[in-house]
Amino acid sequence: MKTRIIRSVLVFSSALLLTASLAAQAPKVDFPAASPSSTLKQRVGLTDIEIDYSRPGLKGRVVVGKIDPYGKVWRTGANSATRISFSTPVKLQGSKVDAGTYELFTIPGADEWTVILQKAGKQWGAYQYNSANDVLRVTAKPVALKNPVETFTIDINDIRDESATLNLSWADWQVPVKLDVDVVSALVPQIEAVMASDAAKKPYAQAAMFYLDHNLDLAKAAGCMDAAIAEQPGAFYLIYRKALVLEKMGDKAGAIAAAKASLALAAKDTSPAKDEYTRLDEALIARLQ
Repeated sequence: MKTRIIRSVLVFSSALLLTASLAAQAPKVDFPAASPSSTLKQRVGLTDIEIDYSRPGLKGRVVVGKIDPYGKVWRTGANSATRISFSTPVKLQGSKVDAGTYELFTIPGADEWTVILQKAGKQWGAYQYNSANDVLRVTAKPVALKNPVETFTIDINDIRDESATLNLSWADWQVPVKLDVDVVSALVPQIEAVMASDAAKKPYAQAAMFYLDHNLDLAKAAGCMDAAIAEQPGAFYLIYRKALVLEKMGDKAGAIAAAKASLALAAKDTSPAKDEYTRLDEALIARLQ
């Protein structure tokens, strides 16, 4: 009796091992995703933005306005709800949003879209969408595209230090959403702190151009550029930038003199920068004379 039991156990164990072995050897089929996932990472100014979404294709269909009808909340992609993260506070269409991670929904319309940010969850689609969780609602106007977009695309473009455009594009339309970030209030204290420190190396040229480009303290911009030039007396590219500062300060004669000094130094240079700064200096002189 014991022998029969032992044999039965051994046979059963062997069967299990064989089944497991066959399962392990079975080929795996890796099918392509109908709507592939994508992650977009983009820095705007000092703000890091990350968007995780899935990208459905048209595949001969009319999707938004038909399969996803106008006036109905859309996941703005496929599969799980689209997620968007900001490392600092931002503004969308002029409305403030705190730093954090959100789910992005939209309500498409023929003439206007509602763009919604909601507290981040783990929603599949928009089936559990609840407007009580909305953090932000803004509207944006769709624009027609000359070249249709087959695969739904979210991108960030028109990037400046303090702004960009978040684009939702598909088929023959695009919905641009204005994105603003605050750079000045974050960076100026850092610039002032490093300039007041005993640091051996200070970002004089970068600070000067930041003040210039953002219409800040031009006297500080000129002082920083002078300090940068003092560290590199023959740097014609810095002297050209000093001319730009003087031009904006309204010192026409000083700007022309600086541009001519830059031009003379560039003429002696043998690097590819010679031709570029020759053109820049000559253009500056021409517009001021």
